[in-house]
Amino acid sequence: MSNLVIGKLKTLIRKYPKPVGIVVDYDTTGFRARAETLPWIMIRIGLAASLRSKVKQGCVGVMITASHNPGHDNGVKLVDARGEMLDQTLQVYANNLCALDDDAEVLWTYLETLMIELNIQLNDEAIIGIAYDNRESSPLLASIVKRAAQVLHTIIMDFELMTTPQLHYAIHCYNDDEFHGCFNETGYFEKLCISFQNLVTMTPSDRSLESLAIDAANGVGAFKLAQIRRILEKFIPLDIYNDGRKGHLNEKCGADYVKHNQIAPDGIPLKHYSKFCSIDGDADRLVYFFIDKNSQFRLLDGDRFSVLFLSFLSLKLKEAQLFDDVKIGVVQTAYSNQNSTDYIVKIMKVPVTCVRSGVKYLHDKALDYDIGIYFEANGHGTVLFSDDLKMKVKAASLNQQRTQEQRLAANQIGAFINLINETVGDAIADLLATEVILFILNMNLDQWLALYDDLPQRLLKVTVRNRTMIQTTDAERRCTAPAHLQDRIDELVSKYPSGRAFVRPSRTEDIVRVYAEAATQVAADELADEVRKVVEELTK
Repeated sequence: MSNLVIGKLKTLIRKYPKPVGIVVDYDTTGFRARAETLPWIMIRIGLAASLRSKVKQGCVGVMITASHNPGHDNGVKLVDARGEMLDQTLQVYANNLCALDDDAEVLWTYLETLMIELNIQLNDEAIIGIAYDNRESSPLLASIVKRAAQVLHTIIMDFELMTTPQLHYAIHCYNDDEFHGCFNETGYFEKLCISFQNLVTMTPSDRSLESLAIDAANGVGAFKLAQIRRILEKFIPLDIYNDGRKGHLNEKCGADYVKHNQIAPDGIPLKHYSKFCSIDGDADRLVYFFIDKNSQFRLLDGDRFSVLFLSFLSLKLKEAQLFDDVKIGVVQTAYSNQNSTDYIVKIMKVPVTCVRSGVKYLHDKALDYDIGIYFEANGHGTVLFSDDLKMKVKAASLNQQRTQEQRLAANQIGAFINLINETVGDAIADLLATEVILFILNMNLDQWLALYDDLPQRLLKVTVRNRTMIQTTDAERRCTAPAHLQDRIDELVSKYPSGRAFVRPSRTEDIVRVYAEAATQVAADELADEVRKVVEELTK
């Protein structure tokens, strides 16, 4: 048996050899690089996914995408059996496999060691669901994953073209007892669209939803949004631009481009709409924007979604007489604007927890609440609901002793729960949730933006010799190394009203990110630049 496995591995390695001297690291975003450098990694990912499936005794996912990266890049990330991001233990195994020499016998020896350690057998059942975005390189990379996984006796479910959140949802459904291994894309669309329709129709109103212009980044989300648009055409006009028919993936468009450049994307007619949004290449990030009466670009990012979703859920919990029985909280990272944190804590009286950057850390912390809301500033996020909360909401909606208003509020919360993709941030689900919240609250983008004022901020990158020289603590908000760096930052921050600054190393490159906030944009720029100089001085 081992000779057969080694023979198949040799065939794959000969066709897709590992480049000399290459070093990679699996982090919370998986592996990403130029597409032509990735085939050898796909061999290792196929093997790692198969082992994980055998351990979990369920289906795991492999998503081929580089998200908001340019079209010439690609990447891969694994989806665990509950639809969540990969457990950190398997990240180590994936990195170890990639670190090994390009030798089939060496790979097999390590695989045998892992199977003994994990108490699994080569013939144990394994099932992998593979999906990919619309990059030209994606089908080939997916086929390599498939061939590698089949070396370890793995059943393949080929979902083909999907958004990243769809695959997360698919894997969750396949392994969830309620669904008994069933998933199809129609079910995903029905879940979102029926919940949206229910929320609109159960809300007393003589208003209609206004048109939304969507920048789809020329990515896979454009094709999925087209299906949503057809289903919901009687409820909301969704006009899709940068839809993949012309233009390049993520080029001067998409959520990441809009967020970082603070400008509208190319390819969208600004004069024809009052409301816009952008998703990213694999449809897991979302930002909104509009042009105000002074012709100024206005952005609504992840912090704004946390506040909007919290405003809606808090209101409906109070109307349903459930607020006092529910533990609700918001999870943020150090990149969240301080004024958003202050608004949530001081005005809305809801606790905020800060964790290190990375979706997995936000997601894990949100599980501590009955309702855990998390969004990164880049627009990636979702809401998690505990089983206990879901039971309370259902009981309240059916309780005839409650008032009509209380039961309506409970039904609205229940429909909202069904609209959300709890496995991971989902730009399409979050878009529909945003639209229905604005409708129910009778709020436009100006009013949403006016809930609080962001502090001006600046984000810089500093190239360093060795990123590991920078060590952080307190959710990456304070430095423990090099010596005196944090003292120098504190001294600089003290000179600026509403000043705040932190530095954190990249997980993949020898760069350090410098973030600063202050009362004015000039002050934020100056503070960021002064911190940058200190970092350069102390990391020479």
